[in-house]
Order: sequence, then C-alpha cells, then structure tokens
Amino acid sequence: MKQRNYIMVFMITILLSSCNTEHKKMNFEVYETSASGNKLTRITEFKTAESLVNITLKPEQTLQTITGFGGSFTESSAYLLNKLSKKNRDTILQAYFGEEGARYSLTRTHISSCDFSLNNYTYASVEDDMELENFSIDDDRDDLIPMIKDAMAISKDGFKIIASPWTAPPWMKDNKAYVGGKLLPKYYDTFALFFSKYIDAYKAEGINIWGLTPVNEPHGNGNNWESMHFTPEEETDFVQNHLGPKLEADNMGAVNILGYDQNRAGLKEWVDVMFATEESSKYFAGTAIHWYESTYDYFPEALQYAHNKAPNKYLIETEGCVDSQVPVWQDDAWYWKKEATDWGWDWASEEDKHLHPKYAPVNRYARDIIGCLNNWVDGWVDWNMVLDRQGGPNWFENWCVAPVIVDPEKDEIYFTPLYYTMSHFSKYIRPGAKVISHENSDETLMVTAAKNPDGSIAVVLFNEGDTAKSFALNLGEDTVHIKISEKAIQTILIPTKSS
Repeated sequence: MKQRNYIMVFMITILLSSCNTEHKKMNFEVYETSASGNKLTRITEFKTAESLVNITLKPEQTLQTITGFGGSFTESSAYLLNKLSKKNRDTILQAYFGEEGARYSLTRTHISSCDFSLNNYTYASVEDDMELENFSIDDDRDDLIPMIKDAMAISKDGFKIIASPWTAPPWMKDNKAYVGGKLLPKYYDTFALFFSKYIDAYKAEGINIWGLTPVNEPHGNGNNWESMHFTPEEETDFVQNHLGPKLEADNMGAVNILGYDQNRAGLKEWVDVMFATEESSKYFAGTAIHWYESTYDYFPEALQYAHNKAPNKYLIETEGCVDSQVPVWQDDAWYWKKEATDWGWDWASEEDKHLHPKYAPVNRYARDIIGCLNNWVDGWVDWNMVLDRQGGPNWFENWCVAPVIVDPEKDEIYFTPLYYTMSHFSKYIRPGAKVISHENSDETLMVTAAKNPDGSIAVVLFNEGDTAKSFALNLGEDTVHIKISEKAIQTILIPTKSS
C-alpha cells in the first residue's frame, strides 16, 4: 500500500512539474483592451475552458516586412494641441510617440490645406509663378511644424512621414478652384517642382519626408473640400514623366512615391496601369489605400491582387477613420457598440448601401488592421490624432472621430478605446518586423502575427463575439493556454529565447 502511494505521489509530482515546465518554456506577456474595461491591461491569470481554439505560429514562413503604424499630423490636430495646457499637450504627444506610449512609427501629413485645416491655403499662391519663386510653407509654422518637431523630439526610434496634397494650387487647374477640377498638362512640370520645393522646405526645418502621394483621393470626394481628379493613366504619366524624373534630378530619389491613395475597391484598375510596364512602374515605390468603401469589408481579394501585381513594392493604408460622425465624449461603451454610421449610411448608392451598415468603431479598426496584415499590407496610418468634441475643427464641417478627443475650453482630454486599439499594433509590431504565417482553428477569432527585428513575436487577436474564448497558442514544441475576453483585442508578446 505504501509503495502504491509513493508511486502515486511520484506521478503527481511529475505531472505538476511538466505543467509548470510548459509555461516556463514559452515566456510571454499578454495585454488586453476590452469592452469590459481593460485598456492595454497586462493579464497574468488565465482560466481556460475545456474546448480550446488552436492557434499555431509558423515563424519560419515569413511574409511582408512591416513599414509601420501610426496617425496623421493635421493642422486641426496641431491647432488643438496648442490650445491645451502644456501638461495635456505633452501627455498626448508622449502617449503617441513616447516609449511608454503607442510608439507611432509611420505617419502622414497634408501638403497645403485639406478639410482638416482651419481654411484653404496653398504654398504657391502667386498665379503663373512657373518657377515657384514665391513658394512658402509659412502657413504651417504656427501649428503643424511645431507638432511634428515635438513628436520627433519624443520618439526614440523616429518615424516616417508620408505627405499628400489634396489639390495642386488652384491656378494650375482647369477650374481654378481648390475643390474639384484637373491639373492642366502645361503645369505638370511646375507641380513636380512644387513637391521638390516642399521636400526642401521641410528638410530645412529638420523634417525629412519619407514618402509622397501625387494627390489624396484622385477620384475626388464628391467635390466637397480640397480635391483634384486624376485618372490612373494621368497620374501614371505625371509620375513617370514629371514627378519621378524631377525628384531624381534633385537628388530626392530616396523619397518613396505611392500611387493611388483612395479606396480599395478601385485598386485593380489603378495597379494595372501603374505597374503595366517597367517604365510605368519605375518611380512608384508602392500603392496607398483608404478604407472608406465599407464599414466592415477590408477587400482581401483587392489587396491580394495589388500585392501580386507588384510584390516587391509597398502597400500602405494611408487613411482611415470614423468619418461623418460627431465623437461621443467620455463613453467607452459606445465605441464597442454598433451605433456609428459613415458617409455611406446617407450617401452611398442603392447598390452599395449594403457595404455601409452601422458598426462598432473598435470592431472596424481591429478587423481592418488584422485583415490588412493578413493580406500583404505593410503599413497602416490612422487619420487625425486629435479632434475636438464636435469632430473638428474642419472648415467644411466634415466631422470625424480621432483616437484622442479634447475639450480645449475646459483643458480636458479623452483617450477613446480607438487609441488603445491602435496601440496593440503600433507598440508591439515594430518597423522591419516580418508578418508570419499561422493556423487558426476558429475563423470567428481574428489573428495576425509578426516577428520583430529583435526576434520577439507579437500576436494580435480580436474576439468580436459576446463569449470569452480559450485558446492554445503553439510555437514549435511549446504550447500555452490563454483566454481572451468577450469583445476584446489582445496582444501576446513572446520575447526572444535569450530574454
């Protein structure tokens, strides 16, 4: 009897030892943001269910290289920051760019004015100044440039900037207006010079521009605010024969030109023209895309097509936001509810109405970013970093939501759940990371994973459902059991073996 008890104790000891060893093999940290109140909260206790989802990481199978994640410097955001106390201004910039914050690594800004400016302006206001001798970025000096420079001072690793004009100077267009119209061919060379002047002027301020798009949303925006129309053929001609050669001649060839810069449903017709030949594609470093075609569909087939057309070039989401919506103040629960509407709720054609149902803002962000990463997108840039309680300022009153909302009159700030959603990606998936393959036994649980340059692996999961899920995370011979809450985003960081 004693011998049997000894054997039983020995077996239990071995069993407990093996269970403990399982967790020692794979070191990991778990951070969660949830509808129940977690905000990038470190999770250390896991109660797992009997029925497990199986997720297997395959780090030996690498896909695209990550360029970065972040948001946009707009005059509206910069103006609001300057209306806050120094303490709150610094709090926001640290939250976006500091080591303890979201660590944004890829950003965007506008060239001349956009809808999220206080008014219309251009850097080249003197008509028929073909050599742009009067070119000036003075309109950016009060707010926009200081915001960028302060962010640069905070960011340890630095960040890339993509710059986009919403329009050429009105005098270069057929309608002589900020809104709508086309760039006249006789001004193609002058508009190319405009970009060169801009890059030089910002460089003189100590700000390097990493990338450009020839124009924001070449299909236009319904002719509501600053815009300029290009067909795929016209933009390709402009880049191939004017902008690309001009930047090359001015020793700015390292600046990356990203074509298109609008919604994904139009990708095929654009990449077919941009990358038709070696000559047409020479100066295009990649393609820029937006998400406003749908509140739920991330168009994986279009993304796959664009990648296959130019597999060695960038595919970057340069703009997405909760649009046509006044922000909800100090109410985290709203951002998890399917109550938000977009432009298409009111204005989409009958045949496209189904693409624009009401949605939960957090769901849209998490689903889209994971869907993009799993379909060859290498960078994802949010729109405004800071807006006020109205969703502006915006000269056209095109109200939108930002991850951080402020009340400048009361000097109050509100970090919405969208800020934490973005942080799950930007903080833990770093530039130079390689997206890796994975297997997932539950298609209702969205998963993506990337291996960072330091060897660590970041896994991001999104559980949209109303029930918590337990899953087995497998990496080689190691397995750990983890639980994700209902309506939650989770990042699992697996350090390098040596750490």
